[in-house]
Amino acid sequence: MKQILFAASEAVPFIKTGGLADVVGSLPKYFDKEKYDVRVMLPKYLCMKEEWRNQLQYRTHFYMDLNWRTEYVGILELQYEGITFYFIDNEYYFSGWAPYGDMYADIEKFAFFSKAVLSALPVIGFRPDIIHCHDWQTGLIPIFLDNFRYGNEYYRGIKTIMTIHNLKFQGTWDTKRVQDITGLPSYYFVPDKLEAYKDANYLKGGIVYADRITTVSSTYAEEIKTPFYGEKLDGLMNARAGSLSGIVNGIDYDDYNPETDKHIARNYSVKNFRKEKVKNKVALQEELNLERDNHAMMIGIVSRLTDQKGFDLIDCVLDELCQDAIQIVALGTGEAKYENMFRHYAWKYPGKVSANIYYSEPMSHKIYASCDAFLMPSLFEPCGLSQLMSLRYGTLPIVRETGGLKDTVEPYNEYEKTGTGFSFSNYNAHEMMATVRYAEQIFYDRKRDWNKIVERAMEQDFSWNHSAREYEKLYDEL
Repeated sequence: MKQILFAASEAVPFIKTGGLADVVGSLPKYFDKEKYDVRVMLPKYLCMKEEWRNQLQYRTHFYMDLNWRTEYVGILELQYEGITFYFIDNEYYFSGWAPYGDMYADIEKFAFFSKAVLSALPVIGFRPDIIHCHDWQTGLIPIFLDNFRYGNEYYRGIKTIMTIHNLKFQGTWDTKRVQDITGLPSYYFVPDKLEAYKDANYLKGGIVYADRITTVSSTYAEEIKTPFYGEKLDGLMNARAGSLSGIVNGIDYDDYNPETDKHIARNYSVKNFRKEKVKNKVALQEELNLERDNHAMMIGIVSRLTDQKGFDLIDCVLDELCQDAIQIVALGTGEAKYENMFRHYAWKYPGKVSANIYYSEPMSHKIYASCDAFLMPSLFEPCGLSQLMSLRYGTLPIVRETGGLKDTVEPYNEYEKTGTGFSFSNYNAHEMMATVRYAEQIFYDRKRDWNKIVERAMEQDFSWNHSAREYEKLYDEL
């Protein structure tokens, strides 16, 4: 029986700010229970929903040195869907209104968390063969582990994997301050270890010291070796290329299932979507005060409204696109300029554009189920989950060929009659618009072909089962 510990800063259903939480919360359930005992360790945030906080069982506590301070470390536990979750408790660090706040506070908070994860292992009686670290918040774990091995037999032989969900976020701060917080010896703070461009960099340290590095799609694993996507770490990524691999994320096929989804107006399947799917569209048109027209092509957008997600391209051509026979439904929050852009077009084209500047899980399900196409023109996208959800619901993704989007959406080929969506390669607004219009043309003029693409999309398997098998292979190699 191999013992695996996931260490991360968030996981569904306890705390979520992005796709990282979906991975850490869902993936452990899909491992072969006879061969792998996978457990998860998280911070116990005060901002967790009370229903979860009340279910946590106190296990034990101890005191830990963090350089010159002595800190309380509480350990709580919860069994959820067959997985053991541990929560590290310290009110000084985890009492904020949100899991992340100011960077200087987060730097200390996650130094504490990283050391506490390792210090808790002997206390809870779980010695993992592999610690699977996620993103910069756990980047110090492989370094503390290296440091603990001197003079402590217990920690020898534990392997680490560092998974990069988004290389843009690295956890960097002034070297002197990080040295003071962590108490790590100065030989770690050099350019071939923790230091990058004169600052201490948590993610870089994790990448240098981890036994294996993974990222969330094979295309992104290649892209981050180039200066454009490498966020100044492309040299390091090339140096560690032999230990780097990409494994595409999955989605929870129980949560996202058009046949059983409780959030949508009409359930449907790959067998009956031709008749039933459109009923969701009509229901959403009524709910959002769009023109009622079950023949109109509806395009959905569910996203953080940021530059990374390609909204500058949309901004460039949205007015022109609104001249077409389409409807656009957007859901999400983010940069004010993009929130206001959608509000403006919803005001200018009231029956055609619906701007929902908030986030709601039920509304996102309605959009995946109701729309005909889903627009995701990202500048870069390590994996992306929205396109997987839209494929599952037979809502054809229109994406830019980058990262996970390139790995998961096969562009339609009208001659070979293959493909599960539409894509364009250059980061260019007019190329995006041409692709949207090509999709419109297939939708309106070749309905039979369109329905065949929908059928192929709905038959794809991007469940966690597939990803779990890939991770199991990696664990076995280690």
